[in-house]
Amino acid sequence: MINKINNLNLNNFNFRVNKVVEFSKFLENQQPVKFSGHAIDRLKQRNIILDKNDLEKINEAIKKLKEKGGRESLIIYNNIAFITSVRNNTIITAIDSGNLKENVFTNIDSAIIL
Repeated sequence: MINKINNLNLNNFNFRVNKVVEFSKFLENQQPVKFSGHAIDRLKQRNIILDKNDLEKINEAIKKLKEKGGRESLIIYNNIAFITSVRNNTIITAIDSGNLKENVFTNIDSAIIL
């Protein structure tokens, strides 16, 4: 009888833990992209304006990169390069097409072109 009670409690505990893990994964995927101070400065300097649709596409790209194991990634979108910390959902910097020539991107492990 005690074993049945213990197994029942253990099953209930495992079920609850699985639900918490599922919910945390859901929240992780719902976080909107953030911009570092440096990225905000670069967007202003280069007159790069992003609308809601742009941010949704960038969020989708980050989600795909995260699913594939990306950590530090290059996102090319509308002739703009975004260096991104995928783990933190953060754009680190943005480079427009006029400044892309002869740029070298280091310390990235993945890239996506939208």
